[in-house]
Amino acid sequence: MKPRCAVLDDYQGVALTSADWSPLDGRVDVRVLREHLTDRDALVAALEDCEIVVVMRERTPMDAELLARLPRLRLLVASGMRNASIDLAAAARHGITVCGTASSADPPVELTWALILGLARHVRAEAQAMRDGGPWQSTVGMDLAGRTLGLVGLGRIGGRVARIALAFGMDVLAWSPNLTDERAAEHGVRRAPTKDGLLERADIVSLHMVLSERTRGLIGERDLRAMRPSAYLVNTSRAGLVDGEALVRALREGWIAGAGLDVFDTEPLPYDDPLRSLPNVLALPHLGYVTEANYARFHGGAVEDIEAYLAGEPIRLLG
Repeated sequence: MKPRCAVLDDYQGVALTSADWSPLDGRVDVRVLREHLTDRDALVAALEDCEIVVVMRERTPMDAELLARLPRLRLLVASGMRNASIDLAAAARHGITVCGTASSADPPVELTWALILGLARHVRAEAQAMRDGGPWQSTVGMDLAGRTLGLVGLGRIGGRVARIALAFGMDVLAWSPNLTDERAAEHGVRRAPTKDGLLERADIVSLHMVLSERTRGLIGERDLRAMRPSAYLVNTSRAGLVDGEALVRALREGWIAGAGLDVFDTEPLPYDDPLRSLPNVLALPHLGYVTEANYARFHGGAVEDIEAYLAGEPIRLLG
């Protein structure tokens, strides 16, 4: 019997057209699940006959409890080379090989700037006014030139965001627990000695940290209160970096001017979540990595991973 493969969370229905899956024809039965399954029993029922599962980013967590209920699973393919929602230790205990794919930092960098520009020029409000026949020019935008961008994290993505900020003529401060003056200077920016110092000075704060136990809740109530009332917070990294309840309070009570968000604690975001309706939030449905080229990398890499697994020589191992 041919091994069966499930591709999860293909929201847009493009997984099989984003790459050439023909190398698996006649060798693997591939099926695509477009609907996000939150019910564990339904998810197990959908996957229990699969030897191979392809997951899109962290949309469906593959934790120890779920892996234990999938005894036939032998290969788990993740898009990208890092996935905090996969329990790698549990996968190893169950004899499951976990592989990743290539990924590009460019799409999330570009989306970060879409949110920054959208907030600075009140794009949401002005576009809606145009649609509704509302007032012509109801807001006054923020100039980016001469303003201060505060980057929490100056890694693969944060460094690229910094270069674009410099092109806009912005002053760029960066902070992370292990950032050095030398590393900041390599990117043409200045290191803020403390997180508080960055938050107090920045007109826009953009988060670019990996989520871990150390960084979870990195931006809490005290930090949001330290920001300027005219400042914006942008998060295209992970929702867990920010205390969600404190953020909603900050937005409702005017501690900050607004937020640009592409990541949420629960995805898809529930319809009644206040982040969908607060007027000072520019929210997107986790589009940071959702581009044609990145999908080609993800799904093309998945095909390569499956071919290598079938040949007994798995590639791009995680863990």
